[in-house]
Amino acid sequence: METVLVTGGCGLIGQHIVSGLLKKGFAVIAVDTHDNGYNDNKLHYTFVPADITDKDVIGELFEQNEIDIFVHAACTVDNDLEPIVTDKQIKDSAAADKFIYRYAMTSAKVRKIVLLSTDQVYDFPKTREPIREDNELKINSNYAALKYASEKALIKEMAHHKDIICCVLRFSPVYTLNYTDNLTSKIIDPKDGSLFVAGKGQYGFQFCCVHNLVDFILCFAQNADDMSYAGTYNVSDKLLITAADIISFMREHHSLGAVVSKTPSAAMSKLKGLFGNKEEKQNYRYLDLSKLENNNMLDNTKASKLLSFRWDIHNTK
Repeated sequence: METVLVTGGCGLIGQHIVSGLLKKGFAVIAVDTHDNGYNDNKLHYTFVPADITDKDVIGELFEQNEIDIFVHAACTVDNDLEPIVTDKQIKDSAAADKFIYRYAMTSAKVRKIVLLSTDQVYDFPKTREPIREDNELKINSNYAALKYASEKALIKEMAHHKDIICCVLRFSPVYTLNYTDNLTSKIIDPKDGSLFVAGKGQYGFQFCCVHNLVDFILCFAQNADDMSYAGTYNVSDKLLITAADIISFMREHHSLGAVVSKTPSAAMSKLKGLFGNKEEKQNYRYLDLSKLENNNMLDNTKASKLLSFRWDIHNTK
């Protein structure tokens, strides 16, 4: 039986990664600051309470366990709660990542590493061309800076351990049936907290159902058996989710107040310049109205060669 270490293993994404791995026959060690009980009492599951900045605990984990696969889903930001990313969190995360990668590759027998990053590292174009893994990057938010630093730290350490199969997952904001914060952020007027839609809401946003992300990680854990699987992958839903889709989804499954309809130009002019540069940079859910109707999509062709993304806003659970 192979053992997988999952950092952030009790977060929204981490708990589903752990659950999926257990169902596929892996033994799983989950590290997080607290245990939410999601996978408690399951066979071959171990929870270790620790912050990823705790070098003593992390070091002991790699030294005392034969870890085959390392899934790095944690950072110094709890994305399940607050959307603000501070400069201190960026600095702390960078130090923790460097230590973890070095320990994983030098003091353990890890064969595969999966890093969860973000599509925010891309320079989203003004055109509607799909964004591929080799597209230009533009690090203009704290969250993107945090994750891109983690990518670079992994790549730097990989240069000394070329036999380890590593992949970086750049995925879009996530959602599930009950986790909707990222969805609703696209229809909330940040000026007064009211719900709004521009026109008929036929502009779209790229999201990633948590279960699509988990399916890819499970596929990689089971099937990535040579270096041809290493690299960067875009992971997202097949189709964009429109503002109208979000409103319909929320009305069907959750409570939703009145939604004010505005013309696109009126919506943008009213909200333009609302946030200063500091707020826009720190808040990773910031709604950039200048890109409201760009309909930018990730090109997940590379990831789709490994599996078919079957989850969307209509069948999420």
